[in-house]
Amino acid sequence: MPENPRIEELRRRVQKDPASIAFAQLAEEYRRAGSYQEAIAACRAGLTIHPGYNSARVTLGRALIEVNDLDTAEAELNQVFRNAPENLAAIRGLADVHHRRGELGDALTFYQAALGLAKHDPDLEQTVDDLSRAMTPPVTIAAQSSEVEPEPPALPELERLLEAIHSYRQRREV
Repeated sequence: MPENPRIEELRRRVQKDPASIAFAQLAEEYRRAGSYQEAIAACRAGLTIHPGYNSARVTLGRALIEVNDLDTAEAELNQVFRNAPENLAAIRGLADVHHRRGELGDALTFYQAALGLAKHDPDLEQTVDDLSRAMTPPVTIAAQSSEVEPEPPALPELERLLEAIHSYRQRREV
């Protein structure tokens, strides 16, 4: 497979000047090309020199999600989220981490926060709708006939969701 000319150009720039912030662009190009290990390596090398470069941390987190290193991805994305709570890519990445783990309440909270920043994003709207439906308990036939009331969603799950929303809103107000 022929090499991507953009990747080659960026690779040369980073080799020529290892302190260049072009490492972040190189890592993102690797990630987009599906070369996740190369993206991770480029980010880690560059972040040793530029540890506060949030977009590189997001790229690292997203690449780590793709290789299913969810704990490390969450740590990277949380660092960005603490530094920049309105960083849409970090919020979506955290939502994806929770979604992959099956933590639907937490995933929904982050997807809703992302949708609040990217209003009318059709992919986010669909994801929020899908997760909301997945978390709603099915109504049984007996419940429909009003003989038995439908079971409420698990209270601990709702409490966690409300706590996460409250915590997120408090962080946004600071």
